[in-house]
Amino acid sequence: MVEIDINENKILIKDASETLGPIEQSQMSFWGFQYINSHKLYERKLIEEVFLKILRYFENEETPYGLSETAKTYSQEVNLLKGRFDSLKNEASQYKQGEYNVALFEEFKEFVEASIKRNLKIHQLKAAYHLYLLGNAANFSVPGSGKTTVVLTVYEKLRLEGKVNTLFVVGPPSSFGPWRNEFFETLGRKAKCTVLAGGVKKERKKKYINIPETSSELYLTSFHTSLYDKDDMTGFLKQKHIKALFVVDEAHYIKQLNGSWAQAILDQSSSAEFRCVLTGTPMPKSYSDIFNLFDFLWPKERPIEANDRTRIKICEDNRDTETARSILNNLIGPLFYRVRKSDLNLKPQNFFEPILVKMQVHERKIYDAIFNRIKNYAREDYFKNVDFINKLGRGRIIRLRQSISYPKLLTSAIDDYDEKLLKDLTDIKYLIRNYDQLETPGKIIELVNLVKKLRKKKLKVVIWSNFIGSINLIESEFKKLGFPCKKIYGDTPVEDGTFKEGTREKIRDEFVDPNSGLDILIANPAACAESISLHKTCHNAIYYDLSYNCAQYLQSLDRIHRVGASEFIEANYYFLQYEDSIDSDIKSNIDIKTKKMLEIIEEDYPIYSLDMWETGEDSEAYKRLFLQDN
Repeated sequence: MVEIDINENKILIKDASETLGPIEQSQMSFWGFQYINSHKLYERKLIEEVFLKILRYFENEETPYGLSETAKTYSQEVNLLKGRFDSLKNEASQYKQGEYNVALFEEFKEFVEASIKRNLKIHQLKAAYHLYLLGNAANFSVPGSGKTTVVLTVYEKLRLEGKVNTLFVVGPPSSFGPWRNEFFETLGRKAKCTVLAGGVKKERKKKYINIPETSSELYLTSFHTSLYDKDDMTGFLKQKHIKALFVVDEAHYIKQLNGSWAQAILDQSSSAEFRCVLTGTPMPKSYSDIFNLFDFLWPKERPIEANDRTRIKICEDNRDTETARSILNNLIGPLFYRVRKSDLNLKPQNFFEPILVKMQVHERKIYDAIFNRIKNYAREDYFKNVDFINKLGRGRIIRLRQSISYPKLLTSAIDDYDEKLLKDLTDIKYLIRNYDQLETPGKIIELVNLVKKLRKKKLKVVIWSNFIGSINLIESEFKKLGFPCKKIYGDTPVEDGTFKEGTREKIRDEFVDPNSGLDILIANPAACAESISLHKTCHNAIYYDLSYNCAQYLQSLDRIHRVGASEFIEANYYFLQYEDSIDSDIKSNIDIKTKKMLEIIEEDYPIYSLDMWETGEDSEAYKRLFLQDN
């Protein structure tokens, strides 16, 4: 008979009587056990999943075994934990199917009506009760559905029950301001807040050590900081007076298996009393993107075991998505809540036909020169390798996009691209260098006219541009006219403990304030299209230029079309488009991508990317526009 023991975080299988034959020995090796011949002993690091597999294996093979007292205790704890988890999972499954304890739900509803300042929508109430039932859950609702409100509601319920006293949030820095704002809007009080990101690490380190009298209620940190401060975070969360609800916001940032950010977060998971993950894009690239999220939520129970992961991977490789979804649904279906865009009952979005603009004389000369030069150069691309073509294509398309935004941008450098497109076109280079003295871009003239019309109606407007130089130009033009405006782009600091003035959050707050007098916000989708909400007072967006990045575009659309105002007020979208230019291709391409993406988003297990920094679209556009016909 073999004896199974647990000691010093290891599984020990003692086979003094050499009961295990070659087949069993091979299985032990497969599961990562090392054989120590001198002690007739197999050992490996303790992992609950492996421990349970061994018990099942020995029982199925009718291999006689015994458990040490330590192993018996561990087995009982595991079974108790598994029983509780299975019970919770079953209860959540029934709830999602509409079968639940009505009295308990009504009690929760009464709490919300009495203790939560914000009036929750029915989909938010249902999502909040789901999280409350489980204690650890995922919310995969679409952007703009009010996921933050859901978490804050459950936090308050748990706080009043004495189960938590701290809300600890890891997310992108752009989410810090919204969490503070939503805390007040939802709960009716300002949170004492500590930002554990940015600044000097030595100074930041002091913030992790506190006493109950000086503790904050809301802690905000970034994925980047959580990697460098993981030991400090663990120590903080394990302090006796800290009972935390640990939230990972925009949780798709930890999708990468064995990624450093992901591992830093996973290492902290068991230190918190309750856990929650939020993302509208749980599976950007593949079904495996979701594994880390549920490892974080249930670090001991691990809902998706190793053999399940292998089965899912095989299904993906064979493009058997139906089976992969079925496996996932059985494993995690009850453990997440998802609100689709169609569930929000928002007013429709008004997409106006593009405003066609005629280029100014010098703009046209510059654009045509660049387009024709690229067209000529493209004939030689078949002799170059794929990687080089991708780099060239990306750079050339960016040059074309710059020329339809603001010709002066053509003097700027582009990362990983140093081609001299205009090296022998002296007259064109002269026009670019002296452009500001020669004319005003046609789009600027049309933009000013459109904004004047909106201002007459006392309407706020956000203007989107992908280029910092264009943003600065637009700001300059409005300031000449005496129109109050502010800008947000990559160089605008995020409040992270270091910056105090001029942060994105302060600019955003001033812009959405109906009485601030600031009615024009100029923004870059890469810097402002995620986590920042403008919909309370702004319902108009103008796209001065577009990129091929559908993720940034979709995120930007949702800034003014969200729960909390868009149920009653329609969102309006305007587009400036130069005649006979790449503008039309960008718009039609992004419309096609958007239609496909929105169809996918409505599914329960959607695989789609809202990667804000995807760079491949420019290269693909180049191949389509310049290589297919050659």
